[in-house]
Amino acid sequence: MNEYNFQLVLSFFSKLQNKICDTLIQVDNHSVFKKDIWSKKNCQGDTRILKNGKIFEKASVSTSDISGNSLPNTSTNKNKNFLNCLYRATGISVIVHPKNPYIPTSHLNLRFFLVYDSQNLLKWWFGGGGFDLTPYYGFTEDVVHWHQTAEQICRPFGVDLYKKYKKWCDDYFFIKHRNEPRGIGGLFFDDVNKPNFHHVFSFTKSVGDGYIKAYLPIVNLRKSYTWSKRERDFQLYRRSRYVEFNLLLDRGTIFGIQSQGRIESILSSMPPIVKWKYNWKPRPKSQENTGNLELIAKYSPKDVTTNPSLICKEARACAEARV
Repeated sequence: MNEYNFQLVLSFFSKLQNKICDTLIQVDNHSVFKKDIWSKKNCQGDTRILKNGKIFEKASVSTSDISGNSLPNTSTNKNKNFLNCLYRATGISVIVHPKNPYIPTSHLNLRFFLVYDSQNLLKWWFGGGGFDLTPYYGFTEDVVHWHQTAEQICRPFGVDLYKKYKKWCDDYFFIKHRNEPRGIGGLFFDDVNKPNFHHVFSFTKSVGDGYIKAYLPIVNLRKSYTWSKRERDFQLYRRSRYVEFNLLLDRGTIFGIQSQGRIESILSSMPPIVKWKYNWKPRPKSQENTGNLELIAKYSPKDVTTNPSLICKEARACAEARV
């Protein structure tokens, strides 16, 4: 249980940050990331922001290393006996808000915790981790590709792992006060430290490396789609749901505030422009209705792997579309 390598995790998060930033810069082919190295009492980090790009309106790729005397209560669901203990945590957070409404917003988060419990025994776990996708206009083949990639990531680590972490993601990214999912899910895991550090770290690395494999084909397929003010208005409206979740429900955001982290970095996940509309409803049979909300209802929280014939058909269409 106590065998771990904090520096190894730090190094992986830093390399992953570079890899993701380099990939997004190449795809955008217009803007670059501005690096902001920051530090304050008991914490430091590297926040990188790309804005006003050709493809990405805003992207935030951040790493942090923080410590404190009292572990915030949002850091864990399982290990509540560790609350108010000495801790150290590191993580990487990625949020991409595209300009084109036909490209989904994507999110990746990975964290590693060290804690000294009340008996002064060191404990560790990986938590608050995974990735999810938030489409504005849904395409079945994008959903299938996203979840097939997630399933392929999980497969070497357990036959039931994808189903477990898929459901966990659906449950976590559910906007309770709206009674609707934030998007079409992905993977979410928390409080994981078994069977050993090497195994869990290997899985965490697979999730981090798999994020680009899951997201990039969707971006490349949809980036040439033309759009108008109507699609833009709908995108901004749906972004408001993203903001509501992050500010009211997201444990990562609340943890950052409770740990007295750097607020500019904590809120770097926010989209640059958002609209709220009072009691707005999409027109029946409109693209805003059938293209997004019905797709979300169909695939979340249902497990897409329960219909192999559909997946095979849509996977072939997805592959053909990307040739």
